[in-house]
Amino acid sequence: MYLFSFEKLEVWQKSRILTKRLYVLTNTFPESEKFGLIPQIRRAVISVCSNITEGSARISKKDQIHYYNMAFSSLMETLNQIILSNDLDYLKTKEMSEIRGEIHVISLMINNMIKSAKK
Repeated sequence: MYLFSFEKLEVWQKSRILTKRLYVLTNTFPESEKFGLIPQIRRAVISVCSNITEGSARISKKDQIHYYNMAFSSLMETLNQIILSNDLDYLKTKEMSEIRGEIHVISLMINNMIKSAKK
């Protein structure tokens, strides 16, 4: 099977794994968050891998940087929502710490993509 270039990016692969993890995790949230925090987390985290994909397909460095910055911003939005989920006791501190670690790694990788595109 042919792989597109974005599928070979480790940062995309890691953000895809994070997306799946948060989709599964938010299934355990209370029903009262069905129209609140759950869709917010899901939209933010899916934007990370989607913007990495779109940025990698852009020819101009300016466009690439724009989409990688959007991916980074969505990643920070996801982190904020994970912190809030912990504050609301929807997420155990241990789970939050693990997810923070994944987010940290992905953030460094996105920053490296931005630096590389600026060269």
